[in-house]
Amino acid sequence: MEARRFGWADIVRLGMVQASLGAIVVLMTSTLNRIMVVELTLPALIAIGILRAITAPGGSTARKSLVPDVAGPAKMTLDRANSIHEGLFAAGFAVGPALSTFCIAWFGIANTFLVVAAFGFISALSAFMIRVTEQQEEKDESDSGSFFKFAIQGFVILFSNKPVLMMMVTIMTLAVIYLPTEMVILPAYYNALNDPEGLGIAVSAAAAASVIGSLGFEQIHKRLSYANILRIAILGIGLSMLPMSQLPEQWVLVTFFFTLGLAWGPLLPLLNTVIQTRIPANKRGRVFALEMTIWNAGPLISMVAVGNAVDAFGVQAVYTVLAIGVCIAAVFVSTSKYLKELNA
Repeated sequence: MEARRFGWADIVRLGMVQASLGAIVVLMTSTLNRIMVVELTLPALIAIGILRAITAPGGSTARKSLVPDVAGPAKMTLDRANSIHEGLFAAGFAVGPALSTFCIAWFGIANTFLVVAAFGFISALSAFMIRVTEQQEEKDESDSGSFFKFAIQGFVILFSNKPVLMMMVTIMTLAVIYLPTEMVILPAYYNALNDPEGLGIAVSAAAAASVIGSLGFEQIHKRLSYANILRIAILGIGLSMLPMSQLPEQWVLVTFFFTLGLAWGPLLPLLNTVIQTRIPANKRGRVFALEMTIWNAGPLISMVAVGNAVDAFGVQAVYTVLAIGVCIAAVFVSTSKYLKELNA
C-alpha cells in the first residue's frame, strides 16, 4: 500500500482502529452466539479474518515507512529507532500469548476478545497522537498509476538494488522454510508429547531472545558491519536449527531456541534500516509491502507441504531437511558478492 491520499501516519491509525474493530466484531458475534443462539461458524470466522487481513498489512508497511520521519525529531539514529520498533514488536510476541492464556483462564474466551479490543483502541489512540512531517521525494511519473503498477514497481525497485534483494532472499527463506517449523513441526511434536507448556516455553525463549537481539542492534552495529550482522544472523539461525531438528531434551532444545532468537533479533532492524536508507522515501512503501506480502504469504505456501511431509516421513526427518535447507540458504546469502554493498 503506497501513501497516496493518506500519509503513513494516517495508515498506521487506520490499521490500529481496524485491529480493534476486528476484535469487537468477534466479541459481538460470540455474544450473539450466547444470547440469541446464533452459531459462530467457521465461515464467519474466516470472513472476519479476511476483513482483518485486508488492511492489517497496510498498517505494518506504514509503520516501517514512517520510522525515519519520527527518528529525526526524536534525535535518534535509524539504527536505534528500528531497534526499538522491532524490539517492541518482538516483545508483543513474547508477552501476548502468555497474557491471552491468563485472560482466557480469568475471563473466558469471549471476554478475552474484549481485552484484545481494549489494547487495540489504546494503540489506535496512541497512533492518533503521532505528529510528524513526512519526508517526500520530488515526484516523478512513477508516482501516479494503479495499484498493480505500484506492485510491479516494487519488484523493479527490488531487483535493481542487489543488497536489498539479498535481504529479501533472506526473509523469503525464513518465511518459506523456517516459519513452518514453528507453526507445523514443533506443534506436532509437542502435541504427540501432550506437552503444550513445553512448546510455550520454547517459543517464549526464542521471542525473549529476539527482543534482546533487536534492542541490541545499534550496539551490535557499532562493532560489526551490516554485512557481517546479516552473515552471523542467518548462519546463527541455520546452525541453531540443526541440533534442534534432532529433537533433544527440552532444556537443550530451549537453549538452542534462545540462541536462534538472539541471531534472529538484529535481522529485522537491519532490513528496515537498509531499505530506509537505500530506497527513496516515496518508493520505500512499495518495497516494505513486498516484505509484508512475503512474510504473510510465504508460510501459507509451504505449510501444507510441510504438514503432509510430517504425516508421511515423521517430524524429525522433515525438521532435519528444513534445517539443512536454511543452512544452505545461509551459506548462499553470506557468500554473495553483493553483500559487501550493504556497508556502502
